[in-house]
Amino acid sequence: MNDAKRLVSALLEQGWTLGIAESLTGGALASEVVSVPGSSGTLLGAVVAYATPVKATLLGVEESLLDEHGPVHARVAEQMAEGVRSCVAVEGRVADVGVSTTGIAGPASPDGQPVGTVHIGVAGPFGTSSERFVFSGGRAEIREQTVQSAIALLLRSLEEYRHGNRGC
Repeated sequence: MNDAKRLVSALLEQGWTLGIAESLTGGALASEVVSVPGSSGTLLGAVVAYATPVKATLLGVEESLLDEHGPVHARVAEQMAEGVRSCVAVEGRVADVGVSTTGIAGPASPDGQPVGTVHIGVAGPFGTSSERFVFSGGRAEIREQTVQSAIALLLRSLEEYRHGNRGC
């Protein structure tokens, strides 16, 4: 079973819903989840917040944070993951889990950080955290590595929660 199938299965088993906020992956993470039969039982929706201002206006990322650090930052990823939970709320119920991707896929870096720098955020009943990665390869490879790492991070967070480690 591939990781996307394992993720959907774990979310369904837990009875949890999912919201996805993407920047550099441009919908690829949502597409990977949606490719799994039964994903409609867990995925509420996804937001592609590619432009930096959309991270603030739609996902609630603090403008001062974006002004000070730019969109490729750990706390931006965390706020995106938190914000998407509300963005995809159904009948007033926020998504149980949010995940986000923000980073630089290249070919150039607009702010001096290395191409391949990515932050993935996860938010849910287990808390909120992010993880920083520096991937190598071309644009497509960086985006694919980000998708797979986001799924792996979600799986790890769910496993730790189920096994009593309440930290992300």
